Amino acid sequence: MTISASDVIPLSQARANFSELAEEVKGGAEKIITKNGESYIALIDARRLDYYHQLERERIHLLLIDEASKGLDDIAASKVKDARSAIQSIKRRRSA
Repeated sequence: MTISASDVIPLSQARANFSELAEEVKGGAEKIITKNGESYIALIDARRLDYYHQLERERIHLLLIDEASKGLDDIAASKVKDARSAIQSIKRRRSA
């Protein structure tokens, strides 16, 4: 969804017209509320916010799956170290 100039509203105007803004947002609009001429908050429908959060969770899951896949590839290519020996190696470097 694109934001138009009419969707950018000063905080003072948002306070005065909150009910009307809420109805517009419930109808599908998204509003950017500004304070001192700069972006301050966004006003969006609660269902859309839930959807955005779901997308973010799915994105995180995909990233985790990708990292796990890379780890499995490292194991298959024998690019791994035993945790104890890796820690001992780090300790030796620190003490040197």
